[in-house]
Amino acid sequence: MEDQKIDAEMLRQMKASYASALKEFASSAAAFRVLRSIPMNNPPNSCPTKTLYVLDSSFNPPSRMHMQMATSALQCDQGAKPHRLLLLFATQNADKAPKPASFEDRLVMMTLFAQALHDETGKSLKEGRPAVDIGLTKLPYYHDKAASIDESGVYEGQPQQVHLTGFDSIIRIFNTKYYPPDHTFAVLEPFLSKHRLRVTYRPDDEWGGREEQRKYVQEIADGKREKEGAKPEWADRIQLVEGKAEGEEVVSSTLARKAAKIDPKSLEKYVPRMVQDWIISEKLYLEGELNK
Repeated sequence: MEDQKIDAEMLRQMKASYASALKEFASSAAAFRVLRSIPMNNPPNSCPTKTLYVLDSSFNPPSRMHMQMATSALQCDQGAKPHRLLLLFATQNADKAPKPASFEDRLVMMTLFAQALHDETGKSLKEGRPAVDIGLTKLPYYHDKAASIDESGVYEGQPQQVHLTGFDSIIRIFNTKYYPPDHTFAVLEPFLSKHRLRVTYRPDDEWGGREEQRKYVQEIADGKREKEGAKPEWADRIQLVEGKAEGEEVVSSTLARKAAKIDPKSLEKYVPRMVQDWIISEKLYLEGELNK
């Protein structure tokens, strides 16, 4: 897959279809919708799913760090099988503005990323590669997104969801400012009583080292946040996992956007090859702010 060339015209037609799908979704009453599955002959209702891995991101653009998070979960997590992966894009995000890449461009890149991921897992998984879905949600918060997926009926039997996040997302999930009017974590009970979080350490960011991040989760387990409504047993639903190896170069969507503007040839370090080709073909990230 990494050596394949993109069909830019076909992808522009896909982009137009995604633009129409976004408008239709925005005007509908639906809170969650699957737009496409890879492979296309394996939609969610074609087979049962016991564990649904949810990679929820702005995909601006989808990066090799996203790839690492997804492949690590599919290879190493002990969730009941069969597995499936959902790439989930929120059209309303609690903290991020919808720029610099358009939503439809991101959906095209998610499709290319999903195909690259599907091919990559085919090389590494002994029991076959799970299907990858591309979905939309209108909801900004994890617990609401999880409920909308359950309630949609898209996945028969309401499989356990394992949300793949970075440690920065844990900080947002356990911030009472997002839960008015009571500003407690009571709203998280349905989510964390059933579903799980698989959290990648972020030691190179502003969140402290691994030990500080581990202590953050341990405080929940020790009952130190019970006054805010966090139950100690929720810590059992939060698994901290390694991201990049020590000494390995940092990869992120932010660095990919910078590379696109400054040195497009270096993009391959940060994104799958066909995502790189689309970024260059459509001249994405050449103008505007890079930190959104």
